[in-house]
Parts: sequence; structure tokens; C-alpha cells
Amino acid sequence: MRPHEQLLACHPERSEGPLHACSRASFQAEILRFAQNDNLRRRAWLLAVFIVLIPHVARAIDNADCFVCHSDRTLTKTNATGKAISLFIDETKFGRSIHAKNLCTSCHTDITDLPHPEKLKPVSCSQCHRVETEIYLKSDHGQAIHKGVSEAASCQDCHGNPHELLNYRNPASPVFRTNLPETCGRCHGSTAEMEKFHLRQRSPIVSYEKSVHGIALLQKGEMNAGVCTDCHGSHDLHKSTNPASKLYWQNVPNTCGKCHENVDQTYMRSVHGQAVKAGVRDAPVCTDCHGEHTITAVKLATSRVSPANIPEACGQCHAAQRIVTQYRLPPNVFSTYIQSFHGLALQGGNLTAANCASCHGVHDILPASDPLSMINPKNLPQTCGKCHPGIGTRLGAEFFRIHAPPGAAEGKPWIVNFITRLYIVLIALTIGGMAIFNFLDYLCKTRAHIRAVRASDGESRLTRWMRAQHFLLMGLFILLAYTGFVHKFPDAVWSWPFHVLPNGSDMRGMIHRVCGWTFAVFFIVHLIALVGTRRGRANLQALWFVWADFKDAIGQLAFNLGLRREPPPHRRWNYAEKAEYWALVWGSVVMIITGVMLIFTETVLRLLPKVWHDVAQVIHYYEALLATLAILVWHFYWVIFDPKEYPMNPAWLIGKKAPHKSRTVEPAREGEENDKGHVST
Repeated sequence: MRPHEQLLACHPERSEGPLHACSRASFQAEILRFAQNDNLRRRAWLLAVFIVLIPHVARAIDNADCFVCHSDRTLTKTNATGKAISLFIDETKFGRSIHAKNLCTSCHTDITDLPHPEKLKPVSCSQCHRVETEIYLKSDHGQAIHKGVSEAASCQDCHGNPHELLNYRNPASPVFRTNLPETCGRCHGSTAEMEKFHLRQRSPIVSYEKSVHGIALLQKGEMNAGVCTDCHGSHDLHKSTNPASKLYWQNVPNTCGKCHENVDQTYMRSVHGQAVKAGVRDAPVCTDCHGEHTITAVKLATSRVSPANIPEACGQCHAAQRIVTQYRLPPNVFSTYIQSFHGLALQGGNLTAANCASCHGVHDILPASDPLSMINPKNLPQTCGKCHPGIGTRLGAEFFRIHAPPGAAEGKPWIVNFITRLYIVLIALTIGGMAIFNFLDYLCKTRAHIRAVRASDGESRLTRWMRAQHFLLMGLFILLAYTGFVHKFPDAVWSWPFHVLPNGSDMRGMIHRVCGWTFAVFFIVHLIALVGTRRGRANLQALWFVWADFKDAIGQLAFNLGLRREPPPHRRWNYAEKAEYWALVWGSVVMIITGVMLIFTETVLRLLPKVWHDVAQVIHYYEALLATLAILVWHFYWVIFDPKEYPMNPAWLIGKKAPHKSRTVEPAREGEENDKGHVST
């Protein structure tokens, strides 16, 4: 038994608290009295002399001494904000921690005596973990802490309470592999935090959990699945734009290669890997094709490298004009593949059709000049033979270009080009001839119809002034709709005239505005004539809706469904014509108002919030679309395709239409004679 332990045994009252709670003078007196009755007198005297000569007791403070106070669950202190902070330390958990073998004073170095001062220096992990601290301080988290960002992750945020800290191999440790997503998610799982610090990934933990790595780790329990620190690093974490980051574009293959070593070696020998080595920034790395947190299994339809999505993944670069031009890549490879037999089959849902990787390879893509390339002429028979056994040699020996553009093109066999051009001429002559023949036939029958109507006592419909208005309205509507849709769809087929004309865009805008102002003036004149003249008011009264119009519409529907034996009675202006007219009036008002708002944009923005300018754009486009479709679907039917009017209602040309014939068109019953004396069967 050591001297101070014997002292405690002889003085039980001292065992209530730590020995160092006594003053130095009383402790010396106790030692002297104890030494007179002990066979260790000489040793005690030496100890007493040592204590007298040394101003302080040089004795290590045991952890047990600290737990005398800190094992009290009610022990707290108040911080600068007035919040109570617990000073309780669970002795059991501390005993299981990785720091259990350390003295408390090895971290709290400014404690030399007990009771210790109330205010202590902050504990620094760098006292023991110098290398890790140096690396951490250079990381993004460390730099953020240095700049005063309190939300940045510190040692405790990741490793946990230092008094309960566990080895990273312990499944209960926050930095154990299966716990890392949850640990990182305490900060990076908050969308608000991601937005606050403008981080590129908004929900990285959610997307990781659904990825092939997250499923393997969290659902299948595969401990070798990639976790956050495998890709981002731990103490050395940097953003991907930092060349020191494991996720810097040039370092990505090496980062992924830690787990996918064979793939990495194959990739680095490929044309893409060699470009990355050479510092070509646009060369694709693993994440460009597979994604980042959203990596999914190739067999899933959502995977960026599933068979159906591979053309689009490759097209990110090979369909980009800048990349194709800058690196002198073969042009139009994406569009020509999509138009090829394989591309069309793939788009049609045939996932076994050859895609980019089927011919060029996956991680082992090499230029055609390389003897190891799958598309080297010597290897084409084998490449094609994977899908076409037995004819691979034939395909490889003869002309074969997957990316050949459709139609006649340079490099194709002369006979292919000749037949292509021959068929184009044949189609133009045949279909063009048919169209001209049918058009002439339609004109002939229309002229005959007009002559018959003119010679008959047909119903008078439109005066000369009304017909003039119709011609003007028709011309303005066609020009406005055409120039408006050219502006909305500049790449459409019908837009080509304004692409070939000099200053085509300015010319289109000028035509649209001139027609728009003309239409506005025409509409105002029409309203004045409608309200300000006797004939106009009479027409206005005749065109206004009455209760009979609603009954006629219901009656016509019932007749068409076979629920009535007779159609509605004939009226000078029926419900269909009235609906057309008032739809024209309403649409004209809407188009004029919104058109003026779009022309005088600056004035509108000075007077109204911008949202009203946006509303005007939406209304102007959709009202134009509605009017155009109404003309094609409704108006053309009633004046052309209605069997009673075909080949057309000539009122817009001669002012009158064929005389109305009141007739019942109920189908004859089987065995009965119809009005022509024929028996229905």
C-alpha cells in the first residue's frame, strides 16, 4: 500500500473526498505524524522535505477524481447566453470509449489542481491528432470553421461526444460505414441548409439511399459498398472544383477505381481515359455517364446507362456542336444513329437493338484505327456477329456505315445513291401529279356547283360589303396566324421562307405588326357599322342568341344520335353560325388588347407589374391557337365538309348558297322503300 493510501485508511474522513482537497500545509503535517508510527519513517521524511522544497504537489490527477463531481447528473453550468449546459459524464460510456485509457488532464491540459478553475481553455483534438487536424483545417469544413461558419462540421459533429467516442470499426460509432449516410445527413439531409450555403446537391442523402451504392449498403448490408467518405474523403473533404478534391474531374476515375479497379484500368486505356490524362476537360469521366448520387443499376430503366438511355448519355457530348467542332469529332453521329434501323428499333421499345455501347464498347472505347477497337475493320465481323451470327463476316467485308445519313450521301455506293434519287423524283412526279389532278377536279366540280347555285333561287346570305369584309378578314387572319406561329416555332418546316430571305426575322415582325394594326382598324370600323347603321343593328339583332338556338343545338345532337326522327328546323342564322360570329368578336377583342400590350412592352411594364405582361403573352398565343383550330375544325366543316355543302358553301364568293331542302333523313327500315324507290337491305 502506498503512503497516501495508508493515510486514507487511517483517516476515514479523508476518504469522503479526494486527497488533494486538503491544503498543502495540513497534508505535510499528516505525513509527519503518520511517519512517526510507521516503519517507513525515512521514506516519509524524505517525502516531507520534497514537499517543503516544491511549491506545488506534483501528482497526476486521476480520472476517478474528476468523476467525483462529473458523475453528478445535476451538475451544470450557464453559458454566455444564459443556457444551462450539462457537465455530466457517463462513467460507464466513458469506460467503453476509445479515450478511456487517457487521463482527463491529457485533454484538459490547463487543469493542474482540484478544484479546477471554472473557466477552462477549449479542448483541441490536435494535441493528439496532429496530422488529422492539419488535413482537416485545409478542408472545406475546416476553412468554413476558420471563417466563423458555426454550422460547419467539427470533429464532434462527425465522431460524436469525445467522452463516449468509439473506434470507427465499432458498429455503434457514428463514423462506422453503415452509419455514415445518417451522420452526414444530419447536415446534408437538410434542404434548407443546402440552399443556405448554395451547395449544388439539394438532397444528396435521399438520392444516395436510392442509388445502387445506398441500396447495397443500407438494404443488403454489403459493407464494401461505397459510402460518403469513399468518394468525398473524410478529413480531406473539398468541393469538386478544387484540384485537391477526390471528386475533381481529373481525379474521379482514380476515386471510383479504389473499388472498381479493373474498370478503372480499362477506362484509362480508352480514348476517354487518355484524353483525361492529357487534361481535356470535356472528356467524360465516370460521373458524366453514370451520375453521382443517383447511380442506379444498369438493368433498371431509370439508369442513365440502361440500353434505352445510352444514346442520350453519349449524345451529351457527341451531339453538342461545340464539342464536336472543337475536338473534330465525326458530326451528326447522334442524329444519324437515331434515324438508323437500330436507332428506330430502340426508340420503338426493342431494348435488344444495338446501341452505342454495343458497337463501340463501354469502358474500353478506342478509335477505329486502334487494332483493339471493336469497330476496327478487322474486328467488325466479330462485333456484328454478336447480334448477327453467320453474317458478321459479310457485314464487315462490304460497305457498312451505321452513321450514314439518310438519303443520298457522299461515301455511299453509287447504286444506293442512284436508286435514292430515282425514288425521290418518282415520288415527286407521282404524288405531285395526283395532287394537281385532284385539285383540278375539285376546281371543276366547285365551278359547276357555283354555276348551279347562281342559276337557282338559292338563299341570299352575304351582301357585297359583307363578302369584302370576309375576304379582308380571311387574308389578315392567315397572315397573322402564319407569321405568329413562325415566331413561336422558328425551327418548324413552314418557317423556312423567313430563314432564306435576307432579314427574314425583321420582315416577319413587320408583316405581323402591319396586319395586326390593320385588323384592329378593320374591327373598329366593323363595330361602328354594326352599331351606328340601321342595317348593322338589324344584323346585330338577328345574330344575337335566342332560346331557340339552344334547343336547336340539343335537337341536332339528339338527331345525330338517332334519338329524334327529324333535324331542327332551318333558320337564316343558326346556332353554329352565331357561335362562330360571337367567338370571332370575343377573340378579336382579346387579341387586339394583348397584342397592343406586347407591342408597347415598356409602357406596360411602367404602368403594371410584369406578371401582366407575361399573362398577355400566354393569352395572345393560346387565343391564336384556339382560333386557328376552331377555323380548321368547326368553320371548315360547316362550309366545306358538311355533305349538304360540299364541295363548298359559295356564299363567300357569290353571296348565296344552294336552296334549303327540308327533308327527313331517317334511315329506311329493312324491306321498306326509300324516297327513290330503292329497297334498303
